[in-house]
Amino acid sequence: MHSSGRGDDPRLAELVEQAVRLLGNVPFTVLTGAGMSTDSGIPDYRGPDSPPSNPMTRQQFMGSADFRRHYWARNHVGWRHLRHALPNAAHQALATLERRGHLAGLITQNVDRLHESAGNQNVVDLHGRYDAVACTNCWTVITRQQLADRLEALNPGFIERLEAAGKVRIAPDADAVVEDTSGFAVADCEVCGGILKPDIVYFGENVPKERVDRAYRMVDDGGALLVAGSSLTVMSGLRFVRKAAKDGKPVVIVNRGTTRGDDLADLHIDAGVSETLSLLADLLPPR
Repeated sequence: MHSSGRGDDPRLAELVEQAVRLLGNVPFTVLTGAGMSTDSGIPDYRGPDSPPSNPMTRQQFMGSADFRRHYWARNHVGWRHLRHALPNAAHQALATLERRGHLAGLITQNVDRLHESAGNQNVVDLHGRYDAVACTNCWTVITRQQLADRLEALNPGFIERLEAAGKVRIAPDADAVVEDTSGFAVADCEVCGGILKPDIVYFGENVPKERVDRAYRMVDDGGALLVAGSSLTVMSGLRFVRKAAKDGKPVVIVNRGTTRGDDLADLHIDAGVSETLSLLADLLPPR
């Protein structure tokens, strides 16, 4: 069922009541995507206001020093924006629902860690996390802040010059649109000199098997599945919707616009996640 609840549509409360009837009897699993974080000022990949996006593949990153320089220059700008982002009402609603005993687990396709910041504890960061960096040779892990300090020392004033020129535009996943990165110096692993890579699953890269297995267990543990803020365009998230539907569990999707999983959903609420999930949290008392 596809239903619209845009803006101040009086039908939204009615639609959320339908969602309560589908989700409220047993703890349910949640799958979230980039639409969760747009109200925190983080752009979506596919939303109507999203900047053009051509995400880098792992093959490009590992195979070309030029690609790595371009990536780290953009990330050096973009991550500073992401680390200051705060959880929005949708994140707070899911944290409230977990505290009240309604969530069997939360699977997020986002790397922004805003679910954890809001207070959710049982979270699978399916595509990794923006705040960690690993060496691809010796697997030493450092924080993104440690790398930022090194990159700042290697490239003093880089961000300030871009900002002064008005040439910074924020993109998804700790990225930014920076046209000229030719003079940017990249840092390698201090332990072995290997290539440093963010702890993020790139497009075309496989999610680690143990992470996928844990997410599937969460779907098994839940009596229903709620999808929030994802168009389900990539199989990485869609497979969990297919699993829940195959097992006969109710599927509720909250997302502006159509999704690739609509034909599997019992209810699709075409509305913003912040207002919808806030209403849902209001209607579901502690278990």
